[in-house]
Amino acid sequence: MGQVMVVTSGKGGVGKTTAAANLGVALAAQHQHVVLVDMDMGLRNLDVALGLENRIVYDLVDVIEGTCPLTRALIVDRAHPGLALLPAPVSLRKGGITPYEIMELVAELRGRYDWVIIDCPAGIDRGFRNAIAGADRALVVTVPEVSAVRDALRVVEILREVQLPMQLMINRFRPRMVRAGSMMDLDAILSILDAELLGIVCEDTRVVSGNNLGRPAVDESGVASAAFRRMAKRLMGAQIPIRDPSRSRPLLAALDALRRVSG
Repeated sequence: MGQVMVVTSGKGGVGKTTAAANLGVALAAQHQHVVLVDMDMGLRNLDVALGLENRIVYDLVDVIEGTCPLTRALIVDRAHPGLALLPAPVSLRKGGITPYEIMELVAELRGRYDWVIIDCPAGIDRGFRNAIAGADRALVVTVPEVSAVRDALRVVEILREVQLPMQLMINRFRPRMVRAGSMMDLDAILSILDAELLGIVCEDTRVVSGNNLGRPAVDESGVASAAFRRMAKRLMGAQIPIRDPSRSRPLLAALDALRRVSG
């Protein structure tokens, strides 16, 4: 049975969809069978991030309503063997679905794939509740900005309430700004959110250009590509140290040293 991970954030624009797309591609590159499920009803972008927008005929609500079988709605990504997409509806009028229906859909998908990655709508409204209904774990995406971290904290609190294991991804990290004191550092973010860190993605212009071209950053070279590949391996159980790009030694080692000094 596959694992189901929901990718979520407290606010929009922090790179949640980019994270879902690139982790899906990176896991597929590790010979995993992956399906990406877009649950951002009416605002779908996952198809664009993968360059699959011109191949959509049916969506996940069509499957739930019985308009078509699951196999007809799934779009196999020819550029990434082992990866498929189940798109969201483009219209909000098709958004009247329930957590139970999502759980049934996810149960079917987890029987077919190693990984079911759900791109959750930003925020904590009904769409968020639907998206987490059938998940085994969550990845909370934020950027090193006070407002984004504050909004992410509310998501973290809700995930704790429903006892859903979670990890954290810090996106658009700028080491020079951190060293200059003009951006939140990792210690500050982790002290507020108090969640396990999966990885850090530094600012990389190739992510923006790739999104515009429907080409995931993982397909290119660069710091973002390397970061997503490391995170995919960590999801699969690899023990890869997490380095703080603004420091000279691994973050986990630094935290261990801090704990030893303090206690």
